[in-house]
Amino acid sequence: MDRELTRQVFDTEQVPTADRFGLWLDMLAGTPGLMRVRTEHADNFVARSEFLDLGPMQLVRHRYPSLDGVRSRKLIQRSDADYYVLALTLAGTGIADQDGQRGVCRPGDFTFYDCARPQELSHHGDDDNPSVRSIVAFIPYEALPLPPRRLAPLFAGRMSGTEGIGALLSNYLIQLTGHPEQYHAADAERLGGVGLDLISTLLGRHLVSEDAVPTEVRRRALLAQVRSHVRQHLGDAALSPQSIADAHHVSVRSLHRLFEAEETTVAAYIRDERLERCRRDLADPALADRPIQLVAARWGFRDKAHFSRAFRAAYEETPQAYRARHLQPARIVNTTASAINSEPTY
Repeated sequence: MDRELTRQVFDTEQVPTADRFGLWLDMLAGTPGLMRVRTEHADNFVARSEFLDLGPMQLVRHRYPSLDGVRSRKLIQRSDADYYVLALTLAGTGIADQDGQRGVCRPGDFTFYDCARPQELSHHGDDDNPSVRSIVAFIPYEALPLPPRRLAPLFAGRMSGTEGIGALLSNYLIQLTGHPEQYHAADAERLGGVGLDLISTLLGRHLVSEDAVPTEVRRRALLAQVRSHVRQHLGDAALSPQSIADAHHVSVRSLHRLFEAEETTVAAYIRDERLERCRRDLADPALADRPIQLVAARWGFRDKAHFSRAFRAAYEETPQAYRARHLQPARIVNTTASAINSEPTY
């Protein structure tokens, strides 16, 4: 059986109050972003970090009290510095300073910096929620197909994570770090590759020219963006190659070329995603009373006969037969449980 993607959890609440801040500093010393940290909460530093290794890239989901940090040249010499850091603010306000540049990041914003350069960081909550949260990606220099000299203008800058590629990357990081149990350990390298493509494209969009990003990286990132768009609009009967192309500011011809390397077509991808959602709903006991036509319509199939033909071609049985076969075991279990619960007790 495939193992789930493993996450390593570091939680200061597992140790006595007086030891919490010291334990946090020890953990920080083992990361590429070693800093000297100051906080008003050192007497009871309640923090949690969850680490995911995705091939060359490591993701860390943090929750901690307000703090300030400084990464000096002396600390750089004491740690592994050949890394870039991309940080997504989830809660609180983050302020990053590097090379005379400053970025103020609120929830939904990214910032980017170089571990080999001095840096100052401040991350504070507000009166209603003093705890702050973030997701940090540690990226080895060689993992980004972008010239270091081109990236310098982006250090400590602010990039939006609520639109375009930024929104896609933000959703990817939140979903992956929030639900690692939904993924297989064998897919770690591939998931890391998807993340690096999205990060490279996000950075390229904020450079003077996107030419710094290799063509294949841009292609894979656009493909991920298109697939996400399709999954979000499966219930829209008007979803089509033209509407997808318009939403991504490309021609329909370019969209079709994008899918050629995937050995499928745009229309086939839409149909397969819709059928998979219908198949899942038909096997769900909680939806057993929902008419099949409504299940189909929910995912964009407005014609009942067309849906039946497409479903049978994909799964070699009718939607009715598929539902009956998958729900029968659940009915048996529920009937047995009801009979047991209805027996008199003495």
